[in-house]
Amino acid sequence: MKVIITGVTGMIGEGVLLECLKDDRVTEVLGVSRKSSGVQHPKFREYLVPDFLLLKENDLQLEGYDACFFCAGVSSIGMKEDEYFRNTYQTTLQFAKAIGPKEKCTFIYVSGSGTDSSEAGALKWARVKGKTENDLIALPFKAVFGYRIGAVIPAENQKFVLKYYQRLKWLMPLLKRAFPGTFSTMRQVASSMIYFSIHGNSHPIIHIKDIKRVAEL
Repeated sequence: MKVIITGVTGMIGEGVLLECLKDDRVTEVLGVSRKSSGVQHPKFREYLVPDFLLLKENDLQLEGYDACFFCAGVSSIGMKEDEYFRNTYQTTLQFAKAIGPKEKCTFIYVSGSGTDSSEAGALKWARVKGKTENDLIALPFKAVFGYRIGAVIPAENQKFVLKYYQRLKWLMPLLKRAFPGTFSTMRQVASSMIYFSIHGNSHPIIHIKDIKRVAEL
């Protein structure tokens, strides 16, 4: 299958990219981000876009792909709600329209654990991500999945790892054993994305238990 991955210079996007490049089910990857990832691989090419909101509908460079793994995202910390809405909801929906929702393409949106589908909770980031999930699911793709991942253990040789992951690296084995329902590996996340893109799922919201259930299939 041929996949688009956004946010390849971020922790989740880079990890998913590295794992997809190792997976024989993936034949081609297009990485879309603001800057180059520096990754060199026969299956990989890049499309640099300074602002996803500048993308036009049915962008020809995004044609012909079987799935999009939308891993780009920003933290809500210190960000005003309208700015966070722009950088989360508007950019994601614009990117989906740039692909041009197609019956042969699956769209996977990495939202995160705690996302609020009701769009009425107290946490702004959870409300915005809930609305993003809901409005993506309404688009006529082959399938849309909201990926509610928790803590993810980075892939080998990742460059773009969040600082607090680096500081807590020595604690990860203990935390993983103590809270197994909170953690997944980058390989499990990428492998499950590929699986759900091919085989679908009965529900559009994917939790950590679902990721682990299909990662080995």
